[in-house]
Amino acid sequence: MPAEVLTPVTQALNDGTLTRPELKGLMKRSNGPAFRHLAIWITVLLATGFLIKMTLGTLWVWPAMFLHGIILVHHFSLQHECCHYTVFKTRWLNDFVGNLCGLIIMLPNRHFRYEHCDHHTYTQLHGDDPELIEPPKDLAGYFWYLSSIPYWKNKFSELFHHVLGKLSEEEQRFIPKEEYKTVIWEARLMSAFYMTLIVVCVVFSWWAPVWYWWLPVLMGEPVMRFIRMTEHVGKPCVRDMKENTRTNYVTRPMQFLCWNMNYHAEHHYASSVPFYALPSLHEKLKNIVQVEERGYLGAHIDILSQLTGRKNRSDALENPSNGT
Repeated sequence: MPAEVLTPVTQALNDGTLTRPELKGLMKRSNGPAFRHLAIWITVLLATGFLIKMTLGTLWVWPAMFLHGIILVHHFSLQHECCHYTVFKTRWLNDFVGNLCGLIIMLPNRHFRYEHCDHHTYTQLHGDDPELIEPPKDLAGYFWYLSSIPYWKNKFSELFHHVLGKLSEEEQRFIPKEEYKTVIWEARLMSAFYMTLIVVCVVFSWWAPVWYWWLPVLMGEPVMRFIRMTEHVGKPCVRDMKENTRTNYVTRPMQFLCWNMNYHAEHHYASSVPFYALPSLHEKLKNIVQVEERGYLGAHIDILSQLTGRKNRSDALENPSNGT
């Protein structure tokens, strides 16, 4: 097999970074760590939800909803791991929890699983990676992406077209033909649930979903956009996993919220390794993967420095110096 098409795991095994017994041990699954993690997760959600209840009718409800929203949008991290079937040893639990997370953040689980599969197959390759985030061209583009407006525009458009039974050419490439109807009906059922809930809210003047779910998710999504940018944006658009993905050192609370997905380069090296084993995998790979020791903020400093550097180089080309 040509070197340029080696899988990340094969790269790690071939260069002696990992042995097969070590990898086999790291890939061992268990339900215990996930249940312990979820117990704390639910407790934190109840606590931030209680903050909203205690501050309703005051200006303090807005920071409370923002904090609650940060937790809610991190259901993406849990859903992501469920799509890899690495959260639980029991397979159906991954599907159940993944679909529940997708319902919370409006990310149909089946569709996401197929899309994410191609992301791992073609990481950072233009025209092939369906999750590739293009580097912003200027500060306006940077903040526009972080606003999450483009994200929601794309998600609502995607859901609408699926409800109508339409799949884009790109989607038809990464979704198996036999799954087209499944993805379409997934979107229809999700939309029916949302619409039914909206009707219930209006008819019974019950606004709990607005305060405890929808507004917090909208407020928290820019934080998720901020985090998602740190994974690949600003890294080379090449196949080599040693170059195209960042690992970020973050605080323990953030590591908890993202289900260890701050070890993102390690995850791409061996996506079958469960979230709770990623720190151990990091110890094996930390000297060869791209590590941002300053965390998410450091990654954005890197992204912004590249953005500014491109602008400066562009200005220099368009306005060459006349000095001697």
